[in-house]
Amino acid sequence: MALNAGLACHGLRFGWPGEQGDDRILLQAVTAWFQPGRVSLVTGATGAGKSTLLHLLGGLLRPVAGEVRAEDQPVSRWPARHRDPWRRRVGMVFQHLALVPDLSVAENLLLPLVPRGMKWSAMQAAITRQLEAVELGQLAAKPVYTLSGGQRQRLAIARALVGAPRFVLADEPTAFQDDRQAARICAQMGAVARTGVVVVIGSHDPRLRNASEVDDRWHLAAGRLTAVGPPQAAP
Repeated sequence: MALNAGLACHGLRFGWPGEQGDDRILLQAVTAWFQPGRVSLVTGATGAGKSTLLHLLGGLLRPVAGEVRAEDQPVSRWPARHRDPWRRRVGMVFQHLALVPDLSVAENLLLPLVPRGMKWSAMQAAITRQLEAVELGQLAAKPVYTLSGGQRQRLAIARALVGAPRFVLADEPTAFQDDRQAARICAQMGAVARTGVVVVIGSHDPRLRNASEVDDRWHLAAGRLTAVGPPQAAP
């Protein structure tokens, strides 16, 4: 596999401004390579910075230092006019879901497809396929606010995948799921990765740590990311 494939971060540093002018550093000197065709799991305690790392990888935040490279392109350095179109290649599952509650289930999946200029029939087929994959096909016309927490989370996963992204970043994707649905989500992420997609999951769900679909494991603590098992060399 070419070293410039996938998603990599080099010397990544990020912090939030403190009230007294001192920055609260969440990430420091984070270097990692997330390969296409593999599921990477990032574990760590609540507040360790897993969500922040995913947001940096997805172009939603800019690092204070270091860079994020996608397929050897320095996407974290790009201005908004270049970065925003690239982000359409990223499917993001947010920890707080970020759904539009007054829209229907199907309409929430339609939103990320509209800017792509797809034909209506292709959009309908993609929406139907993803809703069936997360067992929400019969709820397509229901408003999101009528769904349970677990159903909303599965909808967020479907929305992340509906545009056939090259990079999938999932923040606690099994938090509201029972064991059966958690296993289905793991299988789904594994199947997506096997098509050559980069899949990075941030979670402290113990069910994911030993999931057979997870190929690479990383642990985030004290602002540093450490490979668990054989380390993945960054390009």
